[in-house]
Amino acid sequence: MENAASLVSSLPLKPTPGTLRKLVVRLRALTLSLLPLEVSTESINSPTSRIITPQVIQTYIAAAGDLIDALPYCLLRARQDFVKQANSDAADYDENYGRAIACEVLARRIIHKAPSDKLVSVMSTRYKHRHSDGDIELSSALELAIDTHCTIFLSSSESQDVVNWLWKGEIVLEYHDDQIVPYNKELELSLFGHFDPVRISVPRYQNVFRIAIWLIFLVIYSQAVSSPLDPDKSALRTEFDEWEIALYILSLAFAIEEMHKNYKILRFATYRAFGFWNLVTFATDCLFITAFALRVAGIASAGDNGDRLRLLSFQVLSYAAPLICPLQQLLSVLGIGFLQGLFALDAADGFSQAPTEIVYVMVEALLGSPDFAKFRTTPAGMILYYLWNVATVVILLNVLISLFSSAYDDVVDDAEAEFLAYFAGKTIGMVRAPDVFVYPAPFNILETFLVAPFEPIMSPSAYAQYNKIILTAVLFVPLTIIAFLEVTVHRPQTWLNGLIGDGSLPFDEENDLPQTRDPEVDGEDRERGMMISKVPFTELVKQFPDTHESVETTILREIEELKKQIANLTGLLEKS
Repeated sequence: MENAASLVSSLPLKPTPGTLRKLVVRLRALTLSLLPLEVSTESINSPTSRIITPQVIQTYIAAAGDLIDALPYCLLRARQDFVKQANSDAADYDENYGRAIACEVLARRIIHKAPSDKLVSVMSTRYKHRHSDGDIELSSALELAIDTHCTIFLSSSESQDVVNWLWKGEIVLEYHDDQIVPYNKELELSLFGHFDPVRISVPRYQNVFRIAIWLIFLVIYSQAVSSPLDPDKSALRTEFDEWEIALYILSLAFAIEEMHKNYKILRFATYRAFGFWNLVTFATDCLFITAFALRVAGIASAGDNGDRLRLLSFQVLSYAAPLICPLQQLLSVLGIGFLQGLFALDAADGFSQAPTEIVYVMVEALLGSPDFAKFRTTPAGMILYYLWNVATVVILLNVLISLFSSAYDDVVDDAEAEFLAYFAGKTIGMVRAPDVFVYPAPFNILETFLVAPFEPIMSPSAYAQYNKIILTAVLFVPLTIIAFLEVTVHRPQTWLNGLIGDGSLPFDEENDLPQTRDPEVDGEDRERGMMISKVPFTELVKQFPDTHESVETTILREIEELKKQIANLTGLLEKS
């Protein structure tokens, strides 16, 4: 079809924000005409919806004119506008929310029509959008869907294909023109050919490396907060020990990495990409900075004042325990974080009771009988114990009770889409802030002090070569493992192999070939007169129901046909 074929076309220039805004407004008007009244979201999102029909999809494609490639992006912008309107107008919330869902479903169905060789471009091309407050946001359809939590769009096979290609590094961000392109070394077979310092930026490898560093960080943190109990470290009152030095070096590396990422997101994307976990990370960094400053002040001071500052430093450091424990929504893991924090506070003065005593008072608080007298002598411990009681009450009242409510059923029913949306956000978050050479923490400290200062005085080619030398030197072992995995384990059946490598066709296109639908028997079986396609494929499918239409649409169409037949018969009777 002509409209579908236009999805293959590529515009030489990206539309301006003003042009895109006009298309968004037109799509909003079209959606208002499609849904003038409230309609349930289930009927809109149904695969056989009587509202989002193939005819409606073609209408929206035609409404985009020459901006076909930007149509999914503009539909998600229209969805964002309808959500804002729904939140600001409670009386018409259901109507506007239904229109927002319709825009998201249409974006998903239109993406489904895009050819496989055009999918990455349609999903990842970044457009400029001017908000009502004057801010300019640069984002793609995939990034916008993540920022606005479009689970319907992100759970589609097309979205997950692009996300998985990015996750595995089969497609990468081309930084000089900010476009996503295939990885040009995917077809190489040698280990040396895949030894590329840039591959450390692949989300899959970044994730494994960060997990390993984070586990090391947790061990170091546990040792650092319990160091006042070590009788062999009396010098701790006047200087840092090895665990504290490692802890604050890693904390500095994580803080630099977070600030660098936030700066890049603010510069190249929008502040709307920030979420709850950014606030948790910021609070954690503030606690480590405060603890470090108090520790330095304690070392610089003498006498009782130095001891007081040292004690306060370890108390502040202990408060970070509930924040750095992963998956802190789970009650058991949250309890581990608070247990470590309370034990560290108890140990900050160099004396501590048995850990079982801390466990007892925490369990008593969980069962509704907290023992506040246990921490009355330490205000910091009392505050953290208060937080533990508040956290357990909130979790018990809002999470555990919801296990027996309908809200929990809704979450379970949509768990797959929520997970896919989370995975997409995690992947895009690793590549969203453009950076040619990624130095994962703690090696980003080297970038800050030994690499970045030379960028203004070196040529781009020399600076790139310098980065490759540094990355190869400090990450030789991880890069060798990555190259080995890509040559062996991760080599077969990649996206690039499917399109370029062996010349094979994508799965859907192979199913549409005439020789696939009506295969002929060859060789000995043909000589014996055997046949598969005695009945042609077109005749076989005539007996199938039309699953593209709802039952109501099929009945209405049949009624229309009957009405025409009755009208013809009535006309013939009148003539006779």
